[in-house]
Amino acid sequence: VQLQASGGGLVQAGGSLRLSCLASGRTSTSNAMAWFRQAPGKEREFVGTISLSSGSTYVSDSVKGRFTISRDDAKNMMYLQMNSLKAEDTAVYYCAADSPRTVFRATVVEIARYDTWGQGTLVTVSR
Repeated sequence: VQLQASGGGLVQAGGSLRLSCLASGRTSTSNAMAWFRQAPGKEREFVGTISLSSGSTYVSDSVKGRFTISRDDAKNMMYLQMNSLKAEDTAVYYCAADSPRTVFRATVVEIARYDTWGQGTLVTVSR
């Protein structure tokens, strides 16, 4: 599986952006995909995940009510709709996918669960 994230940019606080993640290759072997983010000088943190079997989603408390994860199986796309953006949302956003090798390694909120990562897309939220 290869992943390509896009859609980042500069937005004012309170604005919206939609990130996209295009998956190519043997996507049928993945169980879950996720978004993580990494702000300057901070560790990479979990944002949200979507089950590729059930479509169920889960997002972190820090973005709950503002961010939504969705997918379009026909296009092999995963999306992160970000509303009511805050300055603290500024980060490089990464999409990730797990595999049969990692599905039992960690939970869906942990970095170790995912062994395929996109290149990241920068989101900058100005005050």
